[in-house]
Amino acid sequence: MALLHSLLLPILLILILAPPSHQKITAVDLAALAAIKDTLTDVPGTDFLSTWDLSAPDPCSTFSGITCSLNRVTTLTLGTGLSGSPGLAGSLSPAISNLTELTQLVLFPGIVTGPIPPQLGRLNKLRVISLTNNRLTGGIPATFSFLRNLHTLDLSYNQLTGSIPPGLTRLPQLKVLILASNSLSGELTAVSTQLFHLDLKKNELTGPLKPLPLTLRYLSLSDNTLLGPLNVLQSLSELVYLDLSMNQFSGPIPAQLFNPKLSSMFLQRNNLSGGVPSRIMDPTSGSSYGEGSIVDLSHNFLTGGLSPILAGVESLFLNNNRLIGVVPQEYVKSVYDGTARTLYLQHNYLSRFPLESGLALPDTVSLCLSYNCMVPPVGLTGCPASAGGQLSRPQSQCSVFANRSTSTMD
Repeated sequence: MALLHSLLLPILLILILAPPSHQKITAVDLAALAAIKDTLTDVPGTDFLSTWDLSAPDPCSTFSGITCSLNRVTTLTLGTGLSGSPGLAGSLSPAISNLTELTQLVLFPGIVTGPIPPQLGRLNKLRVISLTNNRLTGGIPATFSFLRNLHTLDLSYNQLTGSIPPGLTRLPQLKVLILASNSLSGELTAVSTQLFHLDLKKNELTGPLKPLPLTLRYLSLSDNTLLGPLNVLQSLSELVYLDLSMNQFSGPIPAQLFNPKLSSMFLQRNNLSGGVPSRIMDPTSGSSYGEGSIVDLSHNFLTGGLSPILAGVESLFLNNNRLIGVVPQEYVKSVYDGTARTLYLQHNYLSRFPLESGLALPDTVSLCLSYNCMVPPVGLTGCPASAGGQLSRPQSQCSVFANRSTSTMD
């Protein structure tokens, strides 16, 4: 027995210490990769598919863009993603759905055309789908509503049409939904999933805003044809970025949106009316806007006097509204101390900008006061070309607003 042990021990040590044999790949996954390669091609200047040698002994370690676990493909990244790389052409093969252990599918920018295979809805382990900056057409597959583990879906910058499948906005694990820059149409559906990031800008969406999750931190719906009031936004206390510009929204801006935590707010080019509140509704959010903040409320129908709560915004655009009265001292101070870098107040009905004697405007500041009911002070004209060449409004226009109240909205 001792002799047997002495003979077996070196063999066991060799088995334990020897490097593992090359990892193989299942026949199903290898066939799927072959079909995927068959429908794609490298655009000249890209050599991504040159590593996809189907006769290689270990595709898991030699194929670009794949990772494996237990001989199964778990992530598939098509393209290099390198700056300047033209990417891939061709189409997406339905055979991707045979990679049943796939958790991540990424297509880097290129010129891939055709529809998104609806068979992808079978991949119930998918957590990330990112198919951006290509020329994909057709609709968003309704089968995506079956992807219960999906965390991130990014189909932006394609040529997708049709409506957003309602089941998509009810997926329990979905946190990031980016469908920007397509040709999606129809009304927004209510979003019941706990999204953090929703980006639907530059589509053809219509209708009013529907209920949105309170968890949202980033919301962009700009450049659609959305309309109606913004009252559904008043409970979104986690927002730090909001862009609803270039739509047809109307009515007042909810007072709760004037919150320094929401440091990027773009509501320009709508039909919004009313005024800006005189105080911040939630004092726990901080008392003033900080560095890097930007608020654009231009090209609306806002009325009343300027509220001091926006005086600390670094880039503030209030031009092309119906604001009246004297510019509050808080704005003057923020301009002179450099807190405000851009302050556009042109094309309103403001009557005076109180100068601080002996102080020069910092070179870093862009201040525009043209086409108001005053002559802009000498040296305080830093307007964009779109402001036009007229320094002041005609007196006949200003007289219409002469007796209007300068009180702000409470």
